[in-house]
Amino acid sequence: MSMSDSDSSHNGDFKTFRQISRERLLYEMLRSARGKDSKSTWKVLIMDKLTVKIMSYSCKMADITEEGVSLVEDLYKRRQPLPTMDAIYFIQPTKENVVLFLSDMSGRSPLYKKAYVFFSSPVQRELVAQIKRDASVFTTHWCTDFYLERTMNLEYFAIDSQGFITDHERALEELFGENAEGSHKYNECLNTMATRIATAFASLREFPYVRYRAAKSLDASTMTTLRDLIPTKLAAGVWNCLGRFKSTIPDFPQSETCELLIVDRSIDQIAPIIHEWTYDAMCHDLLNMDGNKYIHEVPSKNGSKMEKKEVLLEDHDPIWLELRHAHIADASERLHDKMTNFITKIKQLSYTISDGGELSTRDLQKMVQALPQYSDQIDKLSLHVEIAGKLNNLIKEQSLREIGQLEQDLVFGDAGTKDVINFLRTKPDVSHENKLRLLMIYAAIHPEKFEGDRGAKLMQLARLPPDDMNAVNNMRCLGGPDTKKASGGGFSLKFDVHKKKHGVRKERSDQEETWQLSKFYPMIEELIEKLSKGELPKEDYPCMNDPSPSFHGTTQQSVSVRTSPAHQPAHSMRSRRGATWARPRNSDDGYSSDSVLRHASTTRSELRVVHKLTTKLKREIILGSSSLDDPPQFITKLKLLSAQELSLDDLQI
Repeated sequence: MSMSDSDSSHNGDFKTFRQISRERLLYEMLRSARGKDSKSTWKVLIMDKLTVKIMSYSCKMADITEEGVSLVEDLYKRRQPLPTMDAIYFIQPTKENVVLFLSDMSGRSPLYKKAYVFFSSPVQRELVAQIKRDASVFTTHWCTDFYLERTMNLEYFAIDSQGFITDHERALEELFGENAEGSHKYNECLNTMATRIATAFASLREFPYVRYRAAKSLDASTMTTLRDLIPTKLAAGVWNCLGRFKSTIPDFPQSETCELLIVDRSIDQIAPIIHEWTYDAMCHDLLNMDGNKYIHEVPSKNGSKMEKKEVLLEDHDPIWLELRHAHIADASERLHDKMTNFITKIKQLSYTISDGGELSTRDLQKMVQALPQYSDQIDKLSLHVEIAGKLNNLIKEQSLREIGQLEQDLVFGDAGTKDVINFLRTKPDVSHENKLRLLMIYAAIHPEKFEGDRGAKLMQLARLPPDDMNAVNNMRCLGGPDTKKASGGGFSLKFDVHKKKHGVRKERSDQEETWQLSKFYPMIEELIEKLSKGELPKEDYPCMNDPSPSFHGTTQQSVSVRTSPAHQPAHSMRSRRGATWARPRNSDDGYSSDSVLRHASTTRSELRVVHKLTTKLKREIILGSSSLDDPPQFITKLKLLSAQELSLDDLQI
């Protein structure tokens, strides 16, 4: 089990973020409907496309059934009338969903006997009025308190015990694309994202200090792009939602209990494309998996042939849980040791059963199959040994260690243009994707090397097609304004850089390099540590919890950025009584939480860092994002993104 899970099991009052989401759906929603005065025992659960995903990320079908649900149906599909059964609706508060619900329950032949409606996020007054106008629902088939107390405020996907996504797979396109600013999709994306982030705090019952990455230049000498203001706008949207929660959600904190930091992809353009050497990241990068689904071949029950089997690499697998954040070399060694110990154990058992006589391999297999506890162990061990073997073969075949070394040397300033050119000239057999990823990293570190026709020449040397240049240009675009022209006191992507090295990371003296190619770290690791120490510059990361009335909740042509006044440390509502963890810095009555949110997609390396720093800093850290992308997905999104910059002059108010 992970550190968070073990803590929760030993300290009954603390639950992980995913556990909280699960219990809210099962107990606060399903069980509360089950407890109403209703003669029917079993109920039907109706959900839309989004809410069914929300449910599936947190709950298993067995959990739902245990709470009295006998049937799960799609709101948008034709359904058989079940007039003797009650229905539970878990839906988004959209006009289309409300119309479908009213259609189900109106008229002389409603589909269900009674309906309990739970909305995933706050309901607009117009929709409430629309439901009230439908008298047939309220007079014969309605639970009257639904819209007052049954807004769940749970509209995110809990992808991890310490992570969630808002399901905005097209956030880059909708927020950064050509002519995106001011469009319906742009506003809808930001508003929905803000609401969903806020519902995570509704589940946690936490009210945060809201900090965000400020626009990199807000002076008259340098033009500020509208996309550079997105973290500011998102922070304002989250702040507005949290303000409403303080007056509408029972027991919601009235003072700050944690810290929220909103950043975007401009702080770290390299993490989504560099080769991350952990077991989890390598699986998703190299094995062509469908989400967490891995397909492999196993012997059939009679052993006559091989057949395909789907497995999920998720938290229910203890080996996956133990090894997912380990370096691939470390994971391989541990798997070898586990398999060796298991075989020794089985041989000792077979020796006892056979009175000292030797058993054949087939006898060992039969013995394992006859003992369910050993059968499960050997299945999981064999699966991961197979996966690790595939990964190591791919690493060797694709020369990934050499590529990975050059990537990290570029990041830390130990390699430059000559090294990239020499690699491209001497390694023509390197895959198209790996050469593109190398050039994208190079472009993020040295954008000036791609000005004029220099970028095209590098692409020609790498033998990459012209349309791949879109990904490189858009990579540079995510960095925002030209930081080279900024004054020494302004925000820079390349902060804390050694002057003698042109790198975008500094080597960390407190981080041991046990394994080769483990030096790279995502930039959020440094930001979280600075946030925990109170060292984040307020001019670069201001706080929304500012009493100025002219700033909050507004979208203006020019935004006034103010720094937060000195504030008392936030005290989390989610204390860990009896926990073995030490108290966080400056905390005297409980355990504080940090939350790091970003509007662009997150990576597996950043999710790994959240787990690592939760243990190191002894503070719970939760990472939220628009989506979780592996390198191929991120590159595809970049190719589709327009590289055209938008300025404040383009905005019409």
